[in-house]
Amino acid sequence: MTPALAAPAAPPARRRLPLALALLTATTTALAGIAATADAAVPAPAPGWSLVWSDDFTGAAGTLPSASNWIIDTGTSYPGGPPNWGTGEIQTYTASTANVSHDGGGNLRITPLRDAAGRWTSARIETVRSNFKAPSGGVLAIEGRIQMPNVTGAQAAGYWPAFWALGSPYRGNYQNWPGIGEFDVMENVNGINSVWGVLHCGVAPGGPCDEFNGIGASRACPGSTCQSAFHTYRFEWDASVSPQQLRWYVDGQLYHTVSQSRVGEPYWSQMTNHAGYFLLLNVAMGGAFPNGVAGGATPTAATVPGRPMLVDYVAVYSRGGGTTPTPTTPPPGGARDAYATIQAESFTAQNGVIVEACAEGGQNIGALRNGDWVRFDNVEFGATPPRDFVARVASGAGGGVSGLVEVRLGSPTAPPIGSFAIANTGGWQSWRSVPGNVAGPTGRHTVYLTFSSGQPNDFVNVNWFTFRR
Repeated sequence: MTPALAAPAAPPARRRLPLALALLTATTTALAGIAATADAAVPAPAPGWSLVWSDDFTGAAGTLPSASNWIIDTGTSYPGGPPNWGTGEIQTYTASTANVSHDGGGNLRITPLRDAAGRWTSARIETVRSNFKAPSGGVLAIEGRIQMPNVTGAQAAGYWPAFWALGSPYRGNYQNWPGIGEFDVMENVNGINSVWGVLHCGVAPGGPCDEFNGIGASRACPGSTCQSAFHTYRFEWDASVSPQQLRWYVDGQLYHTVSQSRVGEPYWSQMTNHAGYFLLLNVAMGGAFPNGVAGGATPTAATVPGRPMLVDYVAVYSRGGGTTPTPTTPPPGGARDAYATIQAESFTAQNGVIVEACAEGGQNIGALRNGDWVRFDNVEFGATPPRDFVARVASGAGGGVSGLVEVRLGSPTAPPIGSFAIANTGGWQSWRSVPGNVAGPTGRHTVYLTFSSGQPNDFVNVNWFTFRR
């Protein structure tokens, strides 16, 4: 069946899936007596590969995942986004440690729960970084070692665990799916012993990825079932070959490949020429995919709560080609002096940013457009507030293209405390120092530089910034 929320008005990610019935290749029975916890270190890169980013989930039991690595989504939609996350899922996502927490044994648990009134809660997290992409002429690999919720049969109706990636332009827009791209590294529904790998792209309905189905394949987990043991799920974006390839693996076994030529233009470029992807982990309950496979509404009265998805690690690797921006850490001692020069490329986290060589020496951040941001933790303003801030900026934006460089505290969506406008300065390496007034903070804060524009184009590069008393 077509998902009820899959309206032509630009639906969001993970819309499913009449094709799921055709892709269903195996059923499963529960296997008991296999340990539910396992702690394997993030694998060292294979020869020729480099580790780009990882999380080993080694936090203390009952703690939330690292806020430096993960954003916890809450509620039933993004602000202004389609309801029920656009998929018809019926749970509410929370930041409660009952729904998402480290288990103290090297795993992250995402646990769906049902209260006495029958209301479901669960958790969904996404990486702060959103620039994971294949280096030019190289290969990107996204990998996770995961045990799906250990529940099968009627008790599993509606369970929908997933490990996936969304194109960074989706953040703050929520109406540009599937053009920005979606790579489903691992999906499963209803406790079936099967992993689905799916690509979403192009336009919906229809298009090169046959939306709202996507281009998908599935297979049973090798050896132990998906539910009874950990398995390694891996996605590769290979830009070292022509045409480029997307590949899906489980425990090292290739089971799905999509070529660039199958997607075609302009759709391949639309999903690959932006800043990159962010990663997501979640367990939904109900929705179009599990309902379509079950042939009716899920979850049901027989569905049992409390069966977690366990995530041992998530890692991103690259091979060949160039590099992607790597967040840096504050200087020793943890604090940044607001009144010293803060190099823009020394961000703690970012969205939509590239790092490049700067004509003035060192590096700058670039390709900044509406919705992009960089975060700087532990910026110390002291007891006397600043009167303004100044940033070293350059722009080669086209005629009529301009935007705001803004300072925000605590969140990229908090009200700005200061800003200035910038348009073409004569080139992307033609630098000038531009001041802007600020409503002066005191004490220590997380500082965001955010970039806002009424046009979709890149409009500014930033070399450094500082505050002045």
